[in-house]
Amino acid sequence: MMGEYIGEGYGYMGGFGFFFMILFWGLIIWAIVAGVRMMSYGYHGGHHGGGSCCGGAQGDEAEKVLRARYAKGEITKEQFEQMKKDLSV
Repeated sequence: MMGEYIGEGYGYMGGFGFFFMILFWGLIIWAIVAGVRMMSYGYHGGHHGGGSCCGGAQGDEAEKVLRARYAKGEITKEQFEQMKKDLSV
């Protein structure tokens, strides 16, 4: 009688203990990944819509691509000027 085990090998929570353990660790991993993403990409206060609110780096990159296309001869001077004007708005 001493040392007799009560239950079927599932512990106190039955079969749900394993499920809750997986859920717990999944949430921990998700929180870590979300935190790393926010720190690496920067958090802009939830504003992901259009407009040119904080597009400094994006605008610079777009202009580099535009200049490269013009230098390769993919677009004409008129197209380059119009696209550059569109980007600055």
